[in-house]
Amino acid sequence: QVQLVESGGGLVQPGGSLRLSCAASGFDLNHYTIGWFRQAPGKEREGVSCTGTVYGSTYYSGSVMVRFTISRDNAKNVVYLQMSGLKPEDTAIYYCARRTYSYCSDRSNEYDYWGHGTQVTVSS
Repeated sequence: QVQLVESGGGLVQPGGSLRLSCAASGFDLNHYTIGWFRQAPGKEREGVSCTGTVYGSTYYSGSVMVRFTISRDNAKNVVYLQMSGLKPEDTAIYYCARRTYSYCSDRSNEYDYWGHGTQVTVSS
């Protein structure tokens, strides 16, 4: 069955880096868009980044642009989110999700399968 499993979260100091992984199984990553979302306590889930199947189809929210980099390894069925220059406001549970269409979207209701999330805490 379709599964998405996030890993790589943890506690990091401001200015530090983390790399999140989203391991996909039960489907061929070559044919699907994968998005990263995050949800902080008391806040709505927001789209952070996305990688589509069409070359050049990527998305970054304004709050993470330049600091975060998304990449995919279709051979390993894994999508990565490299996060640097982390700030306390980046603290949240990070989720990856699958979208059937080729292009990115930051709308969570356009994604059909979700992982359980990985906690990222940025604090000194």
